[in-house]
Order: sequence, then structure tokens, then C-alpha cells
Amino acid sequence: MRESGKRILILGGSGFLGQEIYKELCNYFDTYATYCSSRHRYDQNAKFLRYDLITDDILEILVKLKPDIIISALRGPFDAQLKAHTAIAQYARDTTALQLIFLSSANVFDAYSKFPSYELDKTLSESIYGRFKIHIENMLLRLPMEQMIIARLPMVFGNGSPRIREIRQALEQEEAIEVFPNLILNVTTADKICQQLHYIINRNRFGIFHMGSTDLIHHEDFIKEICTHLSDRKPLLKRVYTTNEDRYLAVLPKHNNLPENFRFKYQNVIDHHIPK
Repeated sequence: MRESGKRILILGGSGFLGQEIYKELCNYFDTYATYCSSRHRYDQNAKFLRYDLITDDILEILVKLKPDIIISALRGPFDAQLKAHTAIAQYARDTTALQLIFLSSANVFDAYSKFPSYELDKTLSESIYGRFKIHIENMLLRLPMEQMIIARLPMVFGNGSPRIREIRQALEQEEAIEVFPNLILNVTTADKICQQLHYIINRNRFGIFHMGSTDLIHHEDFIKEICTHLSDRKPLLKRVYTTNEDRYLAVLPKHNNLPENFRFKYQNVIDHHIPK
């Protein structure tokens, strides 16, 4: 049953997260998604629109579809993404009823290492990826507040995620799994992200959200727990030390909390979202 007449466009709908978000929303909203794939499995689906980030103009899709909400889960060359998001932000300014949801990353804080980060903390990154995400965030922050949602995500695990597939394959082939012993983080899953976004859309929320587990764990300890959950085989770990001290890469909510039933702990990710 449709919850509202909102028309939603998911950019990057053929990617891992984009596909999961589409499956979560399509039965409740008038949901469309873009794809750019050499496999033509989306060609016969009228709800999927072909969009090549590098060669196509996103404005053609926006003008034709007139979405109420855009969810950006795009992947691809950073310069092409920046060009697309610049056009989208300008379209949003000209179309005041449009809301833009951007899937950002904990890496916007990767220059800070002493503490976890909260929604209103100043962003600062040492990585190209983090600075790229900050650039797009800053575009959105110049929009009226009610038009933008920045969803900052920690590492994504869970059923079907690329990280779990890689760990499972490494265990089966007795290959080394890279871990960062001094990294303290929180985590999430595609399922949790989808549920949280559904709530945010349905309740007309806006602003900056930190969408990870409410507790923290060392990266090595978390990977060890996953390996124990997946297999009886002892994992071969490759420890990578980027510092001699503990460092944080965690995004925790403080100012924009979601209801209790949308919060979770890292153990929930292992117990309920990673099949054995």
C-alpha cells in the first residue's frame, strides 16, 4: 500500500545499496532508479532509467521525471559525480519542493582520530574520498535546511554486502583478511540503512543523520567475531598499523536521534544480518 504520493528517484539504483533502497521503498512510494550496466536486466523495467554518469546529463531525467525526493547512491569518477551533484543542487534550488538525500561517509571526519564524531562537528578529511564527500555535503548545506538530508554512514556489512562477500571468500580460500587493530568504529547494514531512510522520508525529517550502531568496537575484534560467525576455520589476519595509538572513525548520533526501534548495536549486525 502506498504511504504517500511522493515520487522518489534513486541515483545509482543498480549498486549494492541502491538496489536495497529501491526494494525497501518501491511498494510504498512511486519509486524510480537509475542504472548503468552492460547487463540489460533493467531494460524491461519501466521504473529503471539508464543513466551514464560520465556521458549523460542528469537534468534530462530530472525534468522528465520531476521527482519529489532524490536519493544519491551514485558511484563513479569523482569529477563526474561532482558535476552531476552540482546540477542536482541547482535543480533543487529552482524546484523548492524537491528534497535531496545524500549518502555520505564517516570519512568526512577521517582527519580527527581522538574521538567519535557527531552530526554538528566540523568535517575535516585527509583522504581524497573524504574530501570529495565533504565537497558534496557543502553543496547541500547551502540549500534550505528542509530540502536536504545528509546520511553519514560508517562501514557497511550485512547480508550480500561486498565486505562480507570478501571475508567469506577469504575464509574459504584461506587467504589473509586485512584488519586495522587500532581502529575504533561503528558499523551498519543495508537493511538498517533502508529502514532508517524509510522512516526519515515517511516522517518528513531533514538535516544531518549519523546512521550507525550506537556502540563502538575495534575493527580487528569485529572482523574476528564475523569470522567466528561465518566459519569454524581460523582466519588468517593481516594486521595493518596506521598509528601506534587508537584512532576513531565512528559517526554517532546526538542531535538528530531516530526512535529507539531504529537504533541498534554492532552485535545485532552480526547476529541478525550476516547469514552463516
